[in-house]
Amino acid sequence: MDSYGFIRVAVGMPRVHLADPSANAGEILSLCRGISSLKPSLILFPELSITGYTCADLFGQNHLLLKAEEAVRDLVEGSASLGSVLVFGAPVRHGGRLFNCAVVARGGKIIGIVPKTYLAGNGEFYEPRWFCSSRVLPEEGVKISYAGQATLLGVRQLFRLGKALVGVEICQDLWVPISPGTQAALSGAQLILNLSASNEYLFKHEYRRELVASTSSRLYCAYAYASCAEGESTQDLVWAGSSLICENGGVLAEAERFARGSRYICADVDVERMETLRGKEFSFGFEGPLPRYTVQECGQPAPTPFEESLLRYVEPHPFVPQGDKEALDGRCREIMAAQVAGLVTRLEHIRCRKAVIGVSGGLDSTLALLVVVLAFDTLGIPRENIIGVTMPGFGTTHRTLDNSMDLMKELGITSREVSIVPAVRQHFLDIGQDENLHDLTYENSQARERTQILMDIAGKEGGIVVGTGDLSELALGWCTYNGDHMSMYGVNNSVPKTLVTTLVRWAADNKFGTSEDLHRTLIDIVETPISPELLPADTQGNIVQKTEDTIGPYELHDFFLYHLFRSGAGPGKLLFLARKAFEGVYDEPTLRHWLDVFLKRFFRQQFKRSCLPDGPKVGSVSLSPRGDWRMPSDLESVWDSGE
Repeated sequence: MDSYGFIRVAVGMPRVHLADPSANAGEILSLCRGISSLKPSLILFPELSITGYTCADLFGQNHLLLKAEEAVRDLVEGSASLGSVLVFGAPVRHGGRLFNCAVVARGGKIIGIVPKTYLAGNGEFYEPRWFCSSRVLPEEGVKISYAGQATLLGVRQLFRLGKALVGVEICQDLWVPISPGTQAALSGAQLILNLSASNEYLFKHEYRRELVASTSSRLYCAYAYASCAEGESTQDLVWAGSSLICENGGVLAEAERFARGSRYICADVDVERMETLRGKEFSFGFEGPLPRYTVQECGQPAPTPFEESLLRYVEPHPFVPQGDKEALDGRCREIMAAQVAGLVTRLEHIRCRKAVIGVSGGLDSTLALLVVVLAFDTLGIPRENIIGVTMPGFGTTHRTLDNSMDLMKELGITSREVSIVPAVRQHFLDIGQDENLHDLTYENSQARERTQILMDIAGKEGGIVVGTGDLSELALGWCTYNGDHMSMYGVNNSVPKTLVTTLVRWAADNKFGTSEDLHRTLIDIVETPISPELLPADTQGNIVQKTEDTIGPYELHDFFLYHLFRSGAGPGKLLFLARKAFEGVYDEPTLRHWLDVFLKRFFRQQFKRSCLPDGPKVGSVSLSPRGDWRMPSDLESVWDSGE
């Protein structure tokens, strides 16, 4: 059973029976059995969950500590058959000192005990009154006997669970400048666990949520945070069970706050993805030397049925801004502002006041033109200095030609129409190409003729050619080398097709929505089938050559690109993630077919990306050879979806 790099993690919030370790152990065990049907590899519980956090001076009572140790023994033995690693909180006494600890156990064995380092001693917290910091222990920890077993007590422990390394810290450890979890992550832990007893007051929840999420982002890790809930003393404080599971800045699961009774949250964290992201981030490996850790073996993960049910949402359109209208508006505004800023800076630096752009009536040229218009408006340059050229060819339809002319008129730029048909026919005669043979030469000749026209007009007018090609086309090599592949500045270089569609629709509704005619034109462009229009139209004048019929749905190719680039996912994992993201939309043979197309085209078309024109990076994925992606152009083999 392939785990695809995932580990299933559960966070339990048992109902607390204050100062009753036996009842708490029973509550934890009962909750574990309830969770076991999900086959989690690890179950995390809150700080001091064996006793309850708010026992106060009862922690100085020998009777409570003995009962806690007995309860730990019973819990470890009782959970032996569950198959999950259990991590729970208990007070542990050693050398005349009491430590606030996390106990890690599996299969009836205590694997290790991690004490808290930073004790909460301000405001409403009084932990130094009862507990000692781990700093009093030797750095390598000490061997102790606890709950009838010999084990290691110390902070410098990591727990290996299959391919995952797990680090542990406790509550306040997270809130300090350099946390134990930071050291653990730098030493290889992709999953950090935090056993907490974090009380509630106004706005604390929002801050705590941001802290956990941002920590997972800063450390390129998954972070599970367990906080105590109902049953803790409310003499002075209130507890809500604010538990979270985050991964690289995103929240995978979050507990309902102030709910009653024992409960849990569960999510599948991608430790393989964390390894990939760390490998991409040079500064992550910059720190050193790192402290030595004892790596405790926890065995293999549970046989979790990820194929049947993946407990995380896989977004089918990772490049498209998600959320409510306000969030969508903010993201789109930011992306387009970045495109505009890139072009504005380039125009200023080269002291250029004219731009030439091919306007086809398609999505890419429309977005690029909108960016050029906004850039000229920003610089105070008249829009008449933008020269839009529409170049009808053998496959141009009335719909796209009319839209291109209408768009240029409504935006107030200088428009020109130059038919490429006579020049291309002459070229066919020159090279001996049969016009009725609709092969690659037939198509590429048209693309290169259009680029020649744009370049020569730019030279004549003293302007630059603004490129229109997008990231998806670059990934697939769906562009003509030294044709539409070339420009003097490509504003769409890092904008994938699915995002281009979103941005043009957003611009129609927001940036350029004041003109009813312009809005109508932009929406019709969005709804026009994507096509290079290099093959003749049908007898009714409709587009015959539809790009997605030839190379596959852009939503799939953008999905594959994102996860290959950002997560380092191989063919098997790409297919698995696509099955989850597009369940009910595409069947597996269809996904496998288009994945094969993507992989073959991506690896064989690097030569086009190696000489990519300048353009602004506006998202986390870029194929610029000067920035994010360097790859040989002459690979001997490529992956396929069967690997």
